[in-house]
Amino acid sequence: MTTAAATTSTAPPGDVAARAGARFRQRYAAEPAGRWAAPGRVNLIGEHTDYNDGFVLPFALPLRTVVAAAPRDDERWTVCSELSDDPVEFGPADADEPGRVTGWAAYVAGVVWALRAAGHAVAGARLSVASDVPVGSGLSSSAAIEAAVLTALVDLSGLDLPADRWPRLAQRAENGYVGAPTGIMDQSAVIRARPGHALFLDCRTEQVEHIPFDLSAAGLAMLVIDSRAPHRHIDGEYASRRRSCERAASQLGIPALRDVPADGLDAALARLDDDETRRRVRHVVTENQRVLDSVALLRAGRVRDVGPLLTASHASMRDDFEITVAEIDTAVEAALAAGAYGARMTGGGFGGCVLALVEASAADTVAAAVAAAYAERRFTAPGTRTVLPAGGAHRVD
Repeated sequence: MTTAAATTSTAPPGDVAARAGARFRQRYAAEPAGRWAAPGRVNLIGEHTDYNDGFVLPFALPLRTVVAAAPRDDERWTVCSELSDDPVEFGPADADEPGRVTGWAAYVAGVVWALRAAGHAVAGARLSVASDVPVGSGLSSSAAIEAAVLTALVDLSGLDLPADRWPRLAQRAENGYVGAPTGIMDQSAVIRARPGHALFLDCRTEQVEHIPFDLSAAGLAMLVIDSRAPHRHIDGEYASRRRSCERAASQLGIPALRDVPADGLDAALARLDDDETRRRVRHVVTENQRVLDSVALLRAGRVRDVGPLLTASHASMRDDFEITVAEIDTAVEAALAAGAYGARMTGGGFGGCVLALVEASAADTVAAAVAAAYAERRFTAPGTRTVLPAGGAHRVD
């Protein structure tokens, strides 16, 4: 059997891997052949640049989705999950027709569909899914399950499939089977990330560079603040922002907004016919430059100096792209007032999480300040955790 995953972990499997294995044994009365994991992710900087052929800088989280799995003799797939008491079983006809499998299991069927559509013979399997990546928080829980399932099925099917081709397959699963219009960033991050690094991704060429992002060595931590804000109109608003960007690129006669250089921004804005479109374009062009500037700083080991770029990114999302909400803005403002070097919303917007770059010793103080600001405004209490950059999809031993 070919083990095509990029890395193999020999660390203790942790609760989530144990839960995946225990559920497998309970549901199928057998031992799994193995367990495969993929992380959630946050985007350090580079928001709404991916579908504009731009640049992004995500990193993987120590939160994981784990799939325990074993092959079966027939060409069918059964999957159980902590998300449901009832397992889902499907065959080739279901996997080959998008929409036949729905809900959380669609992400599993979508991976089978993407592999089969690419001409790969996919072994039938029994799978059990467990996760500590929160659903609906903008931490890429969907990409994590796609990548964990893909890693398992590549191994179980003995496929000779280079890992640099996995992100596109996982994206096809989400776009073509589930029907979610995501870019390539999430899948690239959860599959290709390395510990202690951020993943610099050119979304046009899909070239990646692993940029050192050793927070511990710098005495820093990244505080992830779950705003607990309900996602408001995110599907329609996301589509509206994307259409606006595509319309602007068409008016400018370029393939994508990535092709507007930072020093050509003013000239490009002068050619557009309404202020809202100008604001959308200004965000994308300046955000691409902030990614490039952040990469330069990290290459030079100047991690703290990335902070102001994070804050500028948030202001751009708030004022030009108009995708933040009151809870998100409150978290950013409170974190900065409490001493964070920088803070920004991460994810598609209208809810989700905030990142705050803090001294490791000050993480609790900043978290408490955010909680106090929420209480003052009578928001639902936020969730907070400190994270360090983790590795991508792998087989768990």
